[in-house]
Amino acid sequence: MKLTEPILEWKSEITAIRRDIHAHPELAYEEIRTADIVAQKLESWGIPVHRGLGVTGVVGTIHGKTQNGRALGLRADMDALPMQELNSFEHASRHPGKMHACGHDGHTAMLLAAARYLAEHRDFDGTVYVIFQPAEEGSCGAKAMIDDGLFTRFPMDAVFGMHNWPGMAVGSFGLVAGPIMASSNTFEIAIEGKGAHGGMPHLGADPIMAAVQIAQSLQTIVTRNRNPLEPAVVSITQIHAGSADNVIPTDAMLRGTVRTFSEDMLDLIEQRMREISEHTAHALGCKADFHFQRKYPPTVNHAGEAALCARVLEGIVGKENVNASVQPSMGAEDFAFMLKEKPGCYVWIGNGQGDHRAAGHGLGPCMLHNGSYDFNDDLIPLGATYWVELARHWLAQAGA
Repeated sequence: MKLTEPILEWKSEITAIRRDIHAHPELAYEEIRTADIVAQKLESWGIPVHRGLGVTGVVGTIHGKTQNGRALGLRADMDALPMQELNSFEHASRHPGKMHACGHDGHTAMLLAAARYLAEHRDFDGTVYVIFQPAEEGSCGAKAMIDDGLFTRFPMDAVFGMHNWPGMAVGSFGLVAGPIMASSNTFEIAIEGKGAHGGMPHLGADPIMAAVQIAQSLQTIVTRNRNPLEPAVVSITQIHAGSADNVIPTDAMLRGTVRTFSEDMLDLIEQRMREISEHTAHALGCKADFHFQRKYPPTVNHAGEAALCARVLEGIVGKENVNASVQPSMGAEDFAFMLKEKPGCYVWIGNGQGDHRAAGHGLGPCMLHNGSYDFNDDLIPLGATYWVELARHWLAQAGA
């Protein structure tokens, strides 16, 4: 493993920053303290800072030794999750109901370390923008930054992201050309029937039976309408109806999520869901009001950028530790919005099995969105080294 020496020397300092951020988690668009820390550190290293992009986002500009008109962006997310931390070690969350359970504190730390190195050495031609994004966890912070002028105020030719991946060995990376994370979408089906006495169902129109029929029929989209070679998920996660044993209610509600790797598949699923819901309800004497919300698009890596990232990673950790055809995840990531605007690549960095956690960690697994999770600080010099080498290689290739 080839790590950048100055970054190794800063590990303790950057780790302290990471753990301080972990102890003071902030939810989407509330990352004021975190943004303060990021901005202060960048400015102390001579990096000009723009604040308030996408509400609480921070962008730092690092110019190389010469300017050739080429620029790339490196992105980290800053927000925490609205959940209770189960760990009791010293840097555990001090804010009940808020936790860095996805490692965004570590992502911020890795990019800070890389920014410091790039600013101190400037051994590249062109410009590196370090992007510290708010509100990744379901609140479209990437889109907010784009809508606020990220790519017009800071013109860049490509953009790159990275996320820690529990269960993957420390020192290993995963990526793939094409989709690596799924789209995230939610649906709500409100069914209106006609209430009646439970012993006299013929006098009503039962919305519960309509909900049951709709729930079963929606699964035929995946089994009979979807190309079997293209992944897709339709999950009904909530059904609400009724208030008494002997009353057929007036209404029922279904909610859930849809995940796909392509927009075309998403179009098909939404269309069929609407048709099945409305026609099934009508056939049973009820009415269905179907609502579908597209939240995050699929995260799709660009082939050329993915190939470059793989080469850079192989130079750091060896080819045997880079899985360049990793199995994609049905989880979602709002870095997808950035990849729809600019070429780029999103990679996973292995976070290990959880044995890195300090004494006092929770009894649950060290998995994302789990109350016993903690970011592995050994990744800080490794992730930062990757950012530095990627910036160098991409700018050198762009200027060739």
